[in-house]
Amino acid sequence: MSQQTVLVIGGPTASGKSGLAAAAAEKLSGVVINGDAMQIYQGLPILTAQPTAEEAAKVPHYLYGALPPSAICSAALWRDMALEEIRRAGEKNKFPIIVGGTGFYLKTLLRGISPIPDIPHTFRQKISALQKEMGNPRFHQELAKRDPVMASRLHPFNTQRLIRAWEVLEATGKSLAEWQALPPAKPPESLRFLTVTLLPPRDVLYAACNARFGQMLARGALEEARRFKEQVLPEAALAKALGYPELSAHLEGRINLAEAVKQAQQSTRHYAKRQVTWFRHQIEADRVLETPDSAELLSFVKSRD
Repeated sequence: MSQQTVLVIGGPTASGKSGLAAAAAEKLSGVVINGDAMQIYQGLPILTAQPTAEEAAKVPHYLYGALPPSAICSAALWRDMALEEIRRAGEKNKFPIIVGGTGFYLKTLLRGISPIPDIPHTFRQKISALQKEMGNPRFHQELAKRDPVMASRLHPFNTQRLIRAWEVLEATGKSLAEWQALPPAKPPESLRFLTVTLLPPRDVLYAACNARFGQMLARGALEEARRFKEQVLPEAALAKALGYPELSAHLEGRINLAEAVKQAQQSTRHYAKRQVTWFRHQIEADRVLETPDSAELLSFVKSRD
């Protein structure tokens, strides 16, 4: 059976991976498919560095702004959406290129994921309200009574994962630990993955993080944050997008803009550092690049034909 080749490009924020993917797509008659947990949402296209209209006009981009901010996108849901876009690309004789910095999403595509069923949104709403009412320490204690295994694995202030553990238990009657222990749903045998990670030197990456946030502000990120703040509930997943908490604090009058920028840049650098560590240890890349060199990437892809 012939296999469809899929190029997967991962790496930290501000590393240049999106531009690299777009350049490769132009040369390979390809499409770019988002693999970033924040870029999948509508609401903060500038702060989440989604492609501009000009960039999207050059090559097709999919799964950017695909879900409303109120939605919950799990790794399993993203994987299903990505596999569908890969299938559609194949039907059109287009070369699929997955790009993103959410390593766990990419890992679910490359290695599979435990078959945890979808949880109805009503469970998340109910349990989120309960968490707010209790506060994290008590919420963690109550989870420990119901599901001591998962509670022992989670920090009491890791709100999202605590809610996730509780909602899975509530909806399925089984601990998330039991679901995670099941054999993963394997990647389709019809796909062949070529994996590239883009890992620039630390000083280059940090400078890019700092510069990009300034560019986002110049493009209207503050006004974007203001509109988002007026329309979206603070517990939405997208409210954790890099830079938004700091700009939100400024809009509330708690810090000035200069301090918001400084803190946002620092948060971005810290996040990029964690991403680099994750990609180095969790993804066995076929090729590691230090710079977003499209010629080197294309040479690598063609060598694997």
